Amino acid sequence: MMVQQLLNYKSIDTVWSVRSMSNVYDALIMMNDKNIGAVLVIDDDHLVGIFSERDYARKGILQGRASQQTYIFEVMTKKVITVTPQDKIEYCMKLMSEGHFRHLPVVHEDTVVGVISITDILDAIIREQKARISSLESYITGTPL
Repeated sequence: MMVQQLLNYKSIDTVWSVRSMSNVYDALIMMNDKNIGAVLVIDDDHLVGIFSERDYARKGILQGRASQQTYIFEVMTKKVITVTPQDKIEYCMKLMSEGHFRHLPVVHEDTVVGVISITDILDAIIREQKARISSLESYITGTPL
């Protein structure tokens, strides 16, 4: 399965983002309201980072920073790994596993077109497995789908 297919299955296609000069508190409010674990950091239509719950824990709270007085650029992950809509989800799983992160921005021609999470990938794999099982059961029983 390709990333584009995964994006097509997602019920929410909105890319939630903040600017690097936003404060951490506002980003956390957004993440809580949208029930998401990370937001992209976009300045002037360019992806400049990603801010996750892990960034907040490790670079914020554990270093004694107050969320209302800390800017996103101070705690965000600046080196963002991205994928394209044409990449395979197996490749995305490998990146996430090796990099120990759960969110991947999807970029097409320098424009962010979506974000996929490890949960999105697992849901897609489960859907694919169920379809395969159903097809095999149909084949075995001789019952058309």
